[in-house]
Amino acid sequence: LTFWLTILGVQQAIFYLTTLWEIALTMVFGSMVAGGTSVGGGAVAFPVFTKLLEIPPPEAKMFSLAIQSVGMTAASLAICLTGIKVEWRAIFWASLGGIVGIFLGLDFVAPVLPPDVIKMCFTTMLASLAVTLLIDTKNERQYHSTIYYWGFREQGIFLCTGLLGGLMSSLVGSGIDIIAFSVMVLLFRINEKISTPTSVILMALNSLVGFGLQVFVFNNFQQPVISYWLAAIPVVVVGAPLGAMLCSLLRRQTIANIVIGLIAIEAITSLIAIPLRPVVIYLSLITLILFSALNYWMCSTKTYAVQPVSVKNN
Repeated sequence: LTFWLTILGVQQAIFYLTTLWEIALTMVFGSMVAGGTSVGGGAVAFPVFTKLLEIPPPEAKMFSLAIQSVGMTAASLAICLTGIKVEWRAIFWASLGGIVGIFLGLDFVAPVLPPDVIKMCFTTMLASLAVTLLIDTKNERQYHSTIYYWGFREQGIFLCTGLLGGLMSSLVGSGIDIIAFSVMVLLFRINEKISTPTSVILMALNSLVGFGLQVFVFNNFQQPVISYWLAAIPVVVVGAPLGAMLCSLLRRQTIANIVIGLIAIEAITSLIAIPLRPVVIYLSLITLILFSALNYWMCSTKTYAVQPVSVKNN
């Protein structure tokens, strides 16, 4: 906040907040969602930006990466300073894959795929996770506080998770957080109270990389996105850490229910806002089938269901 106020000055700072108050107000809710859940602030910001404020999807995506590099970094600092438990090995390996994924997505994939196809495929991916979580919460399963089995296979899993998540983040502004959350909860049976802050730190790192690429490599960070970014900074540096700390106080079941609810809102707003062209419908169905099958496999496999006997005895 001090840096923001020093760079702009009091008069200019007030100008941005009053002129673009819709952006700042949207990010009050978006930043708390970003800091406190694995869905990301885009679940709130993207439909409001594109539908109500009529901001083009490419600008909304650019803004998402830019503002998350501030807000979710602030949330990550709050997570570290307050001692909230995370899975650092997952963060390290998924971040490596995320760097490659977000670069490939920004350079090769994003310029090719239409925005409506990208957005609806992302929505159907989220919907498949919501359905899986809804079914999974009805089953009595043992959840862990860490990944007890760790070797080359697990490193490879999170490397691929980061690659896919980084690719998704390059297309819609977020993605590595929700994909990493899915893998940790469904496959590794990690408690949502640990998976959520882990995914927040992952998204913060991925946003920093993506934002840096947009500014210094692709030169896409331009007006009016810069103005949106400056108007939202003082909001997200407070809202995102607050969301992260509130999340740490909630029960794991409550966190899962919040994620399901946010995904439902995302799905409804996308169906309203995006014209359902044949290509959108076909690719969305393919995405839904693929991710539903993947989620079902992760949910049903027993490899990481039970912790080792030696760990139990300890």
